[in-house]
Amino acid sequence: MRDFLVWLATELGKGTDEYAMSWSEALASSLNFWGLLEGTHVLSLMLFAGTIFLVDLRLLGLAFKRTPVSTISDRVLPLTVFGFVLMVATGLALFYAKPLLYYHNLWFRLKLIFLAIALINIVVFHWRVQRNRHDWDTLAKPPAKARLSAAVSILAWIAVITTGRFIAYDWFECGKPLPRWANAAQECAASERGAIDIEELPQ
Repeated sequence: MRDFLVWLATELGKGTDEYAMSWSEALASSLNFWGLLEGTHVLSLMLFAGTIFLVDLRLLGLAFKRTPVSTISDRVLPLTVFGFVLMVATGLALFYAKPLLYYHNLWFRLKLIFLAIALINIVVFHWRVQRNRHDWDTLAKPPAKARLSAAVSILAWIAVITTGRFIAYDWFECGKPLPRWANAAQECAASERGAIDIEELPQ
């Protein structure tokens, strides 16, 4: 995996000129476009998560109790899909600009785990929990399995947003003295900056 990311970051799209940059390097060094890309990713994430939260709050029986679940879901679905597509597209572009930085970032790896949990929860909800929605669509308080799915959804997306925000901080950056578990979790030994085990430093 890392060899592929090295190629992606340093070779793909690189010209023959001595100072030529790869497409990844050019994207990362484009200050204005990078800021636009990052801002769009954050806004699209807020749009997607915001519409998801509306449905989740209804499923939990905490808001819009007199409105059928299907009505709220159908109304926000186009915005949810639009936000999701834009979020994925900009997220992939951001990763492409700095693949090795993200690959060895603890917060990014945690974000992927919580993202996987959130997406699996969506699949389970639509394929299992929602199959008999007509039985509880108008209930002020949906059944326990629907409320559980909504709670997992809210917690997972909050975790995705939180860990994504922490990526900008260098608390666990490879090359710094870190606990052994942090070096292992980020595969710092394979990074350009290496792994420094804080437990092995002289006291």
